[in-house]
Amino acid sequence: MKGYFRGGLGLLLHLIFFMFAFSVEAQKLSFVINCGTNSSVNVDGRSWTGDAAAGNNVTLSSPAGIEASTSVFNGDRVYEPLYRTARIFSGSLNYTFQVPNENYFLRLHFYPLVVDGYNVNESFFSVEANGLRLVSEFNAPGEIADKNQNLPGSEAANSSYSYLLKEYFLSVESNVVVVSFVPSKGSFGFVSAIEVVEVGDRLFDDSVRRVGGNGGGGALDLGKRGMETMYRLNVGGPSIRPSHDSLLWRTWAMDSGYMINADAGTVPNTKANVTYANPNDTVVAPLAVYESVRVLTNAGVMEKRFNMSWKLEVHPGFEYMVRLHFCEVVFDNANQRVFRIFIDNKTAADNFDVYARAGGLNKPYHEDYLDSMSSSSNTLWIQLGPDPTTGSAGTDAILNGLEVFKLSRSGNLAYVETYTNVNGKKASKSLILWIGIGAGIASIAILAATWVLVFWFCKKKREENNAKKGPPGWRPLFLHGFSTANAKGSSTNYQNTNGQNGTIRTGRRFTLAEIRSATNNFDESLVIGVGGFGKVFKGEIGEGVLGAIKRANPQSQQGLKEFETEIEMLSKLRHRHLVSLIGFCDEQNEMILVYEYMANGTLRSHLFGSDLPPLSWRQRLEICIGAARGLHYLHTGSDRGIIHRDVKTTNILLDEDFVAKMADFGLSKTGPSLEHTHVSTAVKGSFGYLDPEYFRREQLTEKSDIYSFGVVLFETVCARAVINPTLPREQINLAEWAMRWQRESSLERILDPTLRGDYSPESLMKFGEIAEKCLAEEGKSRPTMGEVLWHLEYVLLLQDTWLRSNAGEEDTVASTTLDESMHTIDETGHEPVVESDDAESSSKTDESRDPLDPMVVGADEFSQMLKQQGR
Repeated sequence: MKGYFRGGLGLLLHLIFFMFAFSVEAQKLSFVINCGTNSSVNVDGRSWTGDAAAGNNVTLSSPAGIEASTSVFNGDRVYEPLYRTARIFSGSLNYTFQVPNENYFLRLHFYPLVVDGYNVNESFFSVEANGLRLVSEFNAPGEIADKNQNLPGSEAANSSYSYLLKEYFLSVESNVVVVSFVPSKGSFGFVSAIEVVEVGDRLFDDSVRRVGGNGGGGALDLGKRGMETMYRLNVGGPSIRPSHDSLLWRTWAMDSGYMINADAGTVPNTKANVTYANPNDTVVAPLAVYESVRVLTNAGVMEKRFNMSWKLEVHPGFEYMVRLHFCEVVFDNANQRVFRIFIDNKTAADNFDVYARAGGLNKPYHEDYLDSMSSSSNTLWIQLGPDPTTGSAGTDAILNGLEVFKLSRSGNLAYVETYTNVNGKKASKSLILWIGIGAGIASIAILAATWVLVFWFCKKKREENNAKKGPPGWRPLFLHGFSTANAKGSSTNYQNTNGQNGTIRTGRRFTLAEIRSATNNFDESLVIGVGGFGKVFKGEIGEGVLGAIKRANPQSQQGLKEFETEIEMLSKLRHRHLVSLIGFCDEQNEMILVYEYMANGTLRSHLFGSDLPPLSWRQRLEICIGAARGLHYLHTGSDRGIIHRDVKTTNILLDEDFVAKMADFGLSKTGPSLEHTHVSTAVKGSFGYLDPEYFRREQLTEKSDIYSFGVVLFETVCARAVINPTLPREQINLAEWAMRWQRESSLERILDPTLRGDYSPESLMKFGEIAEKCLAEEGKSRPTMGEVLWHLEYVLLLQDTWLRSNAGEEDTVASTTLDESMHTIDETGHEPVVESDDAESSSKTDESRDPLDPMVVGADEFSQMLKQQGR
């Protein structure tokens, strides 16, 4: 009997606890205002008070505009009583709500009603709330049209939007909510209804897990920032009206139309008996959200690479909080359903077990993630898929609800819809579209006339040149302002077409006859490389001396600028770890460059894709060190330095002794001047190696080379392509795949199998740390090339110590000393001094000079280097 009493008492207390929680929630403050009238209407179970009604606790500024109404209504009949009226204003208008200091949802309703004398299609205005800019140059009909145009297929087939609801989250610290409407110059604004609904402090936590980077926490800082609701989806179920979310009166849309493949997730027939484990969760989402669910279909197909994917259009350049709602409705034990979560193509969570996290079956649970969108991306991907690395019985995914919130930046949530012109710049406001069309037509006419004149002039000039010189082709180098040195070492300085002297460039000037002889008249069997500029031939340029002969294709303009850049760069640079330019040929409209021959080809050819024997771990370290020395010289060898811009394993060449040398300087750029931090330039480089910060901002720095070199390091240790679309989705990009294992201190799991037993575990660990630092999201967090070089040399020392130890030798003193030195540098942040062997290739006689200083080679020095015996 006592047991029954205790059980009944416990149930009673439990019910009282929940009833108290619900009663507290039900007492939340809310204002629901029907704009443009003094009367009230009942909509969705609530009484909406007219903004002109007495005693509504809302203050309107003066002048308050006009009260407008319409007899024409084509929208949702549920909202017809509310949307038949609106307030229209041609001057600034404020709504002031007296509220306690709390968190609130502010909802603004816009229905483009038809009113004599006002064309809402020409209405543009801005809105602020407590100083937070919500919208700028806002045109409600235009946004409604865009929303309908982008409406998912399943929704577009059944309905279309006739009104617009915009929802914002505000944290109030001044006992007042002031909503300010400001029409654009010469225009007007309107608003149909306003809601201010108290949220409380249990809906959002300030600390949220950040997607990407180191996966650490990110602060929402909602006390100073606002949020805009972008999406609120009931996954696997029907739409939910505000009346069925009676705590916060939210609208939940269907999710199926936003899925890439709706058939990827099925809706099980299981009826969930959901109960909240914590009464605080009642405000997070209504039970209806957790009672509907979508489960991954056929998780075993395609080698477990099948995902449920939602594609959501968002505004670029903002941070977004993604909230995922879960409730396990099938499995009654942990480790039975484990999956992965990807946000914006980045791993948000591995080994995700809803049952374990929620604490049981039919228990609601939600997880928040913070993600930053680049300024060039307007698509947010949410993907859930199997995690085949786990030992769980089920690897399919599950999801019940999805919300996306945009966070303000610098007090601004506004995003003006833009059109991109041919120059890539943004032109705001749909109002200027017609002006743009007119200007575009005029521009096309002018451009067409200009091109006709240019074409006629070029054709005439070409005909004159053909009559004088024969077949068309490259202009001789001196016409581009280049100066040459002949075989005897004397320099000839030509004037360019502008009458200015060209820059002095040194090297042997080969005759075309010599080039043809060296390449057996450009024998195809001697081709060792092909690029946009043309082909590279192996040729004998002296008695037993081999060279790499790059011949530009006379029939193509591709690569001309890069070709000239390479001449300019290599004729000024000389370093043991940079491929040397020996000379050139510019006869008979040919443009040919001659380099030192690199007998062992590219680093990539020794890593994968060929039958060459694999490189040892020590060889790979020496090659990476050599490449780092070459790049360090580029970055520091002149006042402004040089940024390579195309660092990759195919541009690291190996000579007969496997000495690494950087090659291909066609995309290189001189670094920024002292008063600048970067070089603004169009994005160029190789996919997979490209610095994401450079890609987003078009701001090139030396740290862009550091990122690319970090990819090279991972490619060297893993011996696989940096982009391989045939692999599972999470493995396609080597940088992302390797970083994941590196952060788990498990890089050896994806190590090149040929290295097994050939490396020091400690050296591999340090090597992985260097690569990870190189791939930091922000350039300022990456090391300099000097620091990378120093740490690579330390890794080599660790490997040599390990090899000697395995051979029975003792050599721990140097390792200990260097290890202590490295820790000192890490703590102080100072860059170590880099010892270099540049003197081996330098003709400098002043030993007091830094071997990493820049050196422009003179004609006499070059002629000594370029005797027939070669370098």
